[in-house]
Amino acid sequence: MSSKIFISIAGNIGSGKSSLTRLLAERFKWIPYYESVSDNPYLSDFYADMERWSFNLQIYFLAHRFNTHKEIVERPNSVIQDRSIYEDVEIFAANLHKLGKMSDRDHQTYTNLFAEMTSYLRPPDLLVYLKANVDTLIKQIKKRGRDFEKDIDVNYLSELNNSYDEWIKRYKFGRVLTINTDDLDFVHTNCDFDHIINTIEKDLLLDLRLFT
Repeated sequence: MSSKIFISIAGNIGSGKSSLTRLLAERFKWIPYYESVSDNPYLSDFYADMERWSFNLQIYFLAHRFNTHKEIVERPNSVIQDRSIYEDVEIFAANLHKLGKMSDRDHQTYTNLFAEMTSYLRPPDLLVYLKANVDTLIKQIKKRGRDFEKDIDVNYLSELNNSYDEWIKRYKFGRVLTINTDDLDFVHTNCDFDHIINTIEKDLLLDLRLFT
């Protein structure tokens, strides 16, 4: 492996991806790339009417993540990314289609575009999947207090969890590491964060301090 590391943090809404991205970036002086949330022009409309805005939201995320992924691959620095581009089609678009919130036509158009765009991208060196049950996700979502998430459907989160579990089983783009976060508080507890660091180090079979 070269001296540059590219890690993506994957996981459901409220699983702690952004927090772990920030903490790892601070610890190892990596460049962090975050999911577009606060500046996303479709999220509020989407949560109010998923069927109407699902295609628009997914296209926005796809374009944003493609540009981010392309920039990550092209720059020489080690990078930690909040949510991978692959989750868009495998989890969110697929689940919206399954729930009848995205039409067959829109889903096919989106899937074709995704396949064409991602064929040009090099995948992450490691995908870290933060696995959490729905109760944990709900607690974290309430804690961060985003208005557009306050009425999020528990069944929607549950379906996303099922989709994540199935996707991780067939992920084929590189190494994947699953970390169950139900009993971890890596934001406020140093030993929990150190546990994640040690797990990542062991999985990569190298000392990440080489890349600070």
